[in-house]
Amino acid sequence: MSPLQLDPAKTALVLIDLQNGIVGRPVAPHTAAEIIERSARLARAFREKGAPVVYVRVDLANLLYLPADEYFRSPTDPPPPASVSELVPEAGFQSGDILITKRHWGAFAGTDLEQTLRQRGIETIVLTGISTNIGVESTARQGTGLGFAFVIVEDACGTTDEVTHRSVFEKTFPRLARVRKTEEVLTALA
Repeated sequence: MSPLQLDPAKTALVLIDLQNGIVGRPVAPHTAAEIIERSARLARAFREKGAPVVYVRVDLANLLYLPADEYFRSPTDPPPPASVSELVPEAGFQSGDILITKRHWGAFAGTDLEQTLRQRGIETIVLTGISTNIGVESTARQGTGLGFAFVIVEDACGTTDEVTHRSVFEKTFPRLARVRKTEEVLTALA
């Protein structure tokens, strides 16, 4: 594994779905509180270096419904309150950070995330969030298809079960990105 080097002028931190309607669900192998704390610590470090910090949330009341066997909720269910799509305060969103609202799994589809990053000269995205195999993986797949390089922070991600998390980090992410821990990213940014 090669040493990680990050240029703050060309690197952005993107945090996926650290919001009320997501973080209260069971998360493994890292707890939601651990993921939020590590993501917020990364956000502080990125801000200190002048690198963009992007929070992505999913609009759970206005999800894009497509034919699928399983969904977060049925399109016939009453919409949830807007509060489920609000970022949790502990995630550390600050004025000056970028907020992207998506309507499906990945942060690039149907949003202006690509344009926002390209306007800032971003080439590399450091990615954290919940859920490893849904929002995080979809964002990484979409973004690599657009030519962005990724660093995915293993101990700042989680999903419903450890087996799924480990499978994605062992089998999928190493083919799409560099996989690192929070401390490695902080060191590379310094």
